[in-house]
Amino acid sequence: MNEPLADNSSDDIFAALLALVTPQRLLHHPRATGEGVSVCILDSGVERALLEEKFRQRGQVLHPIEGGVFVAGRSEPLPYDGHQSTPHGTTVADILLTLAPRIRLYSADVFGPQGTCEVEVVIRALRWAMDVWHCKIINLSLGVPEQRLQPVQRRHQLLRTVEEAYYKDVLVVAAAHNEHPLMRSYPAAFAPPLLSVDKGAFADPLDFAYHLSEPIEFQAHGRGYLGPFAAEPATSWAAPHLAAVAARILSLKPSLKPFEIKTILYWMYQARRKESCLFPSAGGI
Repeated sequence: MNEPLADNSSDDIFAALLALVTPQRLLHHPRATGEGVSVCILDSGVERALLEEKFRQRGQVLHPIEGGVFVAGRSEPLPYDGHQSTPHGTTVADILLTLAPRIRLYSADVFGPQGTCEVEVVIRALRWAMDVWHCKIINLSLGVPEQRLQPVQRRHQLLRTVEEAYYKDVLVVAAAHNEHPLMRSYPAAFAPPLLSVDKGAFADPLDFAYHLSEPIEFQAHGRGYLGPFAAEPATSWAAPHLAAVAARILSLKPSLKPFEIKTILYWMYQARRKESCLFPSAGGI
């Protein structure tokens, strides 16, 4: 009696889908510029004139950078005067604008003149970015150590806010601790509803990897381009690289939900891996 032949049609279907979701096809599309996508960075502010001048010299005109300064004890942010509290936020903004120059950028300075940041301020800034600025992507190149989320209610409040962003179709991108996996920081450790990002070495700044290292899922390019510490590998610089990739994808289809973006990123990584196996000189991490 003859054995029935295996049905490989489903494999063929997914192979065909994978062949469509390639970095070359999506990230280098003429419309993959970040246009139409609002991005907020929760950080230490942005030096607006410095960035405007840098990109003007490149022949690029940015959308106006807006923002606010969030401080403890105030329900609304203080006005943004176009200046940074420290250079960290400007380095993050520069990465985003370098890779996705047509995004509409909002700066949520959660450090301000006091130079420190409380969990409650981060939560308030997250909600403001979602509900007032209507951002589609929120980048957090910062982390809260576990011990600062005590009592446990503070941790739950932060998690609820990240989940609220997920259900409002807002993609949160959070940097892992620089000593990951030895140290955890939040909200990156809340991996499922957001993009958690570790640093890696990539020849192309648009390259990234799916590299599950509980609870962090992705790696992205870990060096910046502007600022005193930009050349030092850091998760702070990796997060905006992946956020910019997501912005380029969203500019092609703005209605994508966070889980769809994460799936597309995973499939893009698989497509690149397959290409690298066929053509080893294509590079990788």
